[in-house]
Amino acid sequence: MSANRRSPNQNHPVIQQRKVVINSHGEKLVGILHDTGSKELVILCHGIHSSKERIPMVNLAAALEKEGISAFRFDFAGNGESEGSFQYGNYRREADDLRDVVQHFRGVNHAITTIVGHSKGGNAVVLYAAKYKDVHTVVNISGRFDLRIGMEGRLGKDFLQRIKQDGFVDVKNKRGKFQYRVTEESLMDRLTTDVQGACKSINQNCRVLTVHGTRDKMVPVEDAFKFNKFIPNHKLCIIEGADHEYTSHQDELAFIVLDFIKGDRNIHSRL
Repeated sequence: MSANRRSPNQNHPVIQQRKVVINSHGEKLVGILHDTGSKELVILCHGIHSSKERIPMVNLAAALEKEGISAFRFDFAGNGESEGSFQYGNYRREADDLRDVVQHFRGVNHAITTIVGHSKGGNAVVLYAAKYKDVHTVVNISGRFDLRIGMEGRLGKDFLQRIKQDGFVDVKNKRGKFQYRVTEESLMDRLTTDVQGACKSINQNCRVLTVHGTRDKMVPVEDAFKFNKFIPNHKLCIIEGADHEYTSHQDELAFIVLDFIKGDRNIHSRL
């Protein structure tokens, strides 16, 4: 697929192209490159059991386009169009998927200036920053700080008993349709992912923005304040009235994220 528009900062058509990146497990990760002609690239990461087509990813890519900044939104393994099987945990594995995407685009002469993640993707970018320390602007949108909580809403109140008894819990939607299976192994992957430790080990030179809505029913806004407590170089923005998807606050979200990203560009231009 491709679509052409004009980039405002350069006399270059904005081209949207479907791109495939092979991860370290040999799986095809599918994404959409919003190419403005700029080598500066922002990578956008979606949330749990989601895809690159969710509104925060699509709208943020469009907002970056308008600023002449290239963007890549992609599906983690086991999600959307990408290969692999969906796993409930996989937090560190998704950070490694992100690493494969970063390395791919560096190999074709892009400068990865910012990584942005929504919800579970927010955890992926935080874990990435802690482990790899080579992208110095990070945006965590509605990430979850304490992975030991927030499971009952999806898995049911007796999920620990059922998973010990059966070895798995099947998650269904409101209509009773099967969505995905949570194994004991994937549950333990989530429970052993140390977000607090990751936050503390992020380099002081890495600028991190956390954005959260006050009406988020998926991840409590209190988690945002915990990120603020433990990340060394951190900015916190709370959007009054915003839900988890920022359904009625897309423009405000895009403005905050772009302002943070452009602030980083201005810093580097003065150095």
